Amino acid sequence: MKHLTPILLALALSAALPAHAAAATDPAPPPATAATGQKPATLEVSGRGIVTFRAAPSGRQPKERVEGAKRHLFAAYQRNAQPAISVKAIEGGTQVLVDGKVMFAVLEGDVDRTNGETPDEIAALALERLRKVVAELDEQRDPRAILTGAGLAVAATLVWLLLLRGLVAVDRRVGRWAARKAGERVQNLKASGLNLLDEGHFIRLTCTAVHALAWVFGLLLTLAWLNAALRAVPQSRAWGERLTGMIVDVLATIGNGTLEALPGLLFVAVIVLIARFVAGAIGRFFDRVKRDGLNYGWLDRDTAQPTKLVFTMVVWLFALAMAYPYLPGAQSQAFQGLSVLVGLMVSIGASGTVGQAASGLILMYTRTFRLGEFVNIQGTEGTVVELGLFSTRIRTGMGEEVILPNTYVLGNTTRNYSRVVPGTGFIVDTTVTIGYDTPWRQVHAMLAEAARRVPAIADHPAPRVMQTALSDFYPEYRLIAYSRAEAPVPRAVAMSQLHEAIQDVFNEYGVQIMSPHYLGDPADAKVVPKARWYEKPAVPPAG
Repeated sequence: MKHLTPILLALALSAALPAHAAAATDPAPPPATAATGQKPATLEVSGRGIVTFRAAPSGRQPKERVEGAKRHLFAAYQRNAQPAISVKAIEGGTQVLVDGKVMFAVLEGDVDRTNGETPDEIAALALERLRKVVAELDEQRDPRAILTGAGLAVAATLVWLLLLRGLVAVDRRVGRWAARKAGERVQNLKASGLNLLDEGHFIRLTCTAVHALAWVFGLLLTLAWLNAALRAVPQSRAWGERLTGMIVDVLATIGNGTLEALPGLLFVAVIVLIARFVAGAIGRFFDRVKRDGLNYGWLDRDTAQPTKLVFTMVVWLFALAMAYPYLPGAQSQAFQGLSVLVGLMVSIGASGTVGQAASGLILMYTRTFRLGEFVNIQGTEGTVVELGLFSTRIRTGMGEEVILPNTYVLGNTTRNYSRVVPGTGFIVDTTVTIGYDTPWRQVHAMLAEAARRVPAIADHPAPRVMQTALSDFYPEYRLIAYSRAEAPVPRAVAMSQLHEAIQDVFNEYGVQIMSPHYLGDPADAKVVPKARWYEKPAVPPAG
């Protein structure tokens, strides 16, 4: 053990010693002048930082002063394993002596005056650290201290393993309990008899959250064990203290950052609450306009919903602009760069989305059509079931729902069959061609009677018949009727019923609906007598 002591110190000092010791051993060195632009160097012994040199007296660089101090400390420790360490004030600084001999000096140029440091304070701190290093080196020579430290490290390891095992067991039990509770909650969240959330996915998410929390606790336990084990053994105590310092620094940084960000976060919370209150008040007003059918000039039932959306968006954008400077890290270049990148991505990727939204607002404010109206948009015919900000949904009479982008709707011709009919009705029209040998007044009367037989067609306004063309072999008759608003049916159903009624009426009166190019009169009229209306497999209605 006697021969191990200088070896331990040699490893601790990491000796690489050029011959630059004259100024360090001089009892009265000249006043130090800090060398501008010199890189500071720290004297470390046994993993502990003793003092940082910044000045370059007589041209000796900080790194050279560190090497000289290491050499002198190593030589002094070889002479005496229990050295007496002291300090001595000199002109321009303070010397640190070991057994009365100068090891190094703390000069005026080595201290940071902005932090209120003085050479005496730095030298006293270095003295305390050196004495601690010597005490630890004594412990490293003491078998009892080494065995005690090793025993404490083993005990800490056993405790750590037991805690980890207990943590694993708790993780499993808590995970099963949380999964069961999450499954019960998800099963209770139903709408119209259907589950709102996927039970399996929600259970997996809950288990993942519990496992993540267990990993966090496991990491904290591991750090605590590592710190205790390293500090228990004299040879690794400095590393344990460094680990402790690192953890404390991290926690202090997090705590200080949280405390510094807390006023800004509170201000952001106030802004969010005010914005939510204003948006809620505005939303309730527009909902009342839509629900009660109020009319304030341009604001009515049709424009209440888009206006609510625009006002809500403006309120939250204004709140975001107000809260942005108070967000943690908002003034950092990284945060600002990320904001610019996100804004650029949104502006490039959402150009089509903005166009769709603008088209939707134009359709809403121009009142092109309303919910429940029957329209024809470039060949797509049906009832409007949703007029959204980005798309319009139309339900056809054939049992299908068509989704049209608002830019497409705005850029094409829209025929509205419901606008002239009060309520939710629509226009029903069809064209027939009858030969010139049939009196047109009779045709008008038969078409009107066919319209009256259709339950979906209203009596008022009364059906009208117009002659739209006098072709070479027949006139063209156009029947225009209106559906009943109180009992609307799909337009395709109403059209089918009207065509059926027209055929029945024309057959009853013996008028054929047949207008080919004229070659000659047929021997018999092309009509279906009433006795043949329900030939098999057709079944007559009851009664």
